[in-house]
Amino acid sequence: MSENFAQLFEESLQQLETRPGAIVRGEIVSIEKDIVLVDAGLKSESAIPADQFKNAEGELEVAVGDFVDVALDAVEDGFGETILSREKAKRHEAWVELEKAYEDKATIKGLINGKVKGGFTVEINTVRAFLPGSLVDVRPVRETTHLEGKELEFKVIKLDAKRNNVVVSRRAVIEAESSAERDELLANLEEGHEVKGIVKNLTDYGAFVDLGGVDGLLHITDMAWKRVKHPSEIVNVGDEINVKVLKFDKEKSRVSLGMKQMGNDPWQEIAARFPEGHRLSGAVTNLTDYGCFVEIEDGVEGLVHVSEMDWTNKNIHPSKVVNLGDVVEVMVLEIDEERRRISLGLKQCIANPWEEFAKSYNKNDRVSGKIKSITDFGIFIGLDGGIDGLVHLSDISWNKTGEEAVREFKKGDEISAVVLQVDPERERISLGVKQIEEDPFNSYLAEFSKGAIVTGTVTEVDAKGVTVNLAEEVDGYIRVADLSRDRIEDASEVVNVGDSIEAKFTGVDRKNRTVSLSVKAKDQAEEKEALDKVNQTEEVASTNAMAEAFKAAKGE
Repeated sequence: MSENFAQLFEESLQQLETRPGAIVRGEIVSIEKDIVLVDAGLKSESAIPADQFKNAEGELEVAVGDFVDVALDAVEDGFGETILSREKAKRHEAWVELEKAYEDKATIKGLINGKVKGGFTVEINTVRAFLPGSLVDVRPVRETTHLEGKELEFKVIKLDAKRNNVVVSRRAVIEAESSAERDELLANLEEGHEVKGIVKNLTDYGAFVDLGGVDGLLHITDMAWKRVKHPSEIVNVGDEINVKVLKFDKEKSRVSLGMKQMGNDPWQEIAARFPEGHRLSGAVTNLTDYGCFVEIEDGVEGLVHVSEMDWTNKNIHPSKVVNLGDVVEVMVLEIDEERRRISLGLKQCIANPWEEFAKSYNKNDRVSGKIKSITDFGIFIGLDGGIDGLVHLSDISWNKTGEEAVREFKKGDEISAVVLQVDPERERISLGVKQIEEDPFNSYLAEFSKGAIVTGTVTEVDAKGVTVNLAEEVDGYIRVADLSRDRIEDASEVVNVGDSIEAKFTGVDRKNRTVSLSVKAKDQAEEKEALDKVNQTEEVASTNAMAEAFKAAKGE
């Protein structure tokens, strides 16, 4: 009875081991090009595709005589052959390993091989697990390319074989590993210490560096002495770098790091190295609407303001003058060591066109050029060196108003003028068109002075007075009260346009370029002159009569 029971028990075990899905042990008896022949002690040997025995590099991992675990797919197919699978056995082994790691809370190795919604996929042997984005690291990580394809350790935090669901955490591994290391680091960390770390994450404002259980912030302003637009210009995720501890808050476990502080401050004694007025070359590192930045020394940049880029165009965009990377010559204009600012000039390294003009032209020299623009206050003429000179409205014509005279010109006209004044410091050149010809008004005043009797032709008459043309472009004016010694209410009643009139030069209005005249004063002067002559004649006659009487009295 006992023997029958033992036989039945043995047969039942064999049935369990040979049912589909069972894992059995087999010997590799032959390896061909595409198949591996395995003998598992069943009805027949099984041919398994060789690919199931290859590693990630495509190399066979077995040899003839090796024993391997395989999964039983079928004891006998329609052709009487046993079907085995090494792939399913590997998967079974992986699940066994996962279950053990889950139960023991141990770590297991895997590869991050893809990104999915909410996280990443991790290949652990032949099983695909899910790694939530929040469990990649102790801090949120935006960039994970440095982790992909790299063998890392994980902890299994959720396992469901029936649903083929595995969730792992890298964060749990990091926290466990770094706990002791973190405590030791925090105990010994001090401000001023130089430490090594690995860049874990980049942000717009800096980089987080793993110091060994503790993350420190390397702010973008502490990466380099020069201007840095983005941390990726200096470091990359995964880089091992040397940094200095700038600040350490033990209570909050916050560490501020500096990379530029590992070297000397290039701003020290910078004024001695680059005195004002010093010329040097540098590369354009940045362009803005208000100027460009030029690196004159490693870690030292200066600003060339847009107003210091071109002598003639104050509002030109920097990109019209220089390009990124250009090596340009600049002049040091000002240094503010406290604020770490250097003002540079680009235009100061070329000739000042206003100073060059002042050297080439003197007052009253003639120049010519095309009209660049006409404004409410005058005409701008283009001159040598790309600069402009201004002809003010008052310097266009001797006899016409500026508003009237400017209408005779248009943009693009070639025009000549006389240099009136050059002010290089204020970058101004005053020109005159009317000064090309002699001033007829001044010429007239040189010939006729106050008190002279002059003659002219009446050109305008109204009740209040008379306008008289004395010479070409020279007019005089007689008030109605100065037309006669007699009272006149309306000048037009006694004078007509075209009349020739003689009057006395009584005054001059240089501002309005008018000569004051008076017929009454002329008549009074002539009457006085006549009276003086009469009196003089009478005086002579009286003197002669007295002389005759004196002679008669003496008996002559």
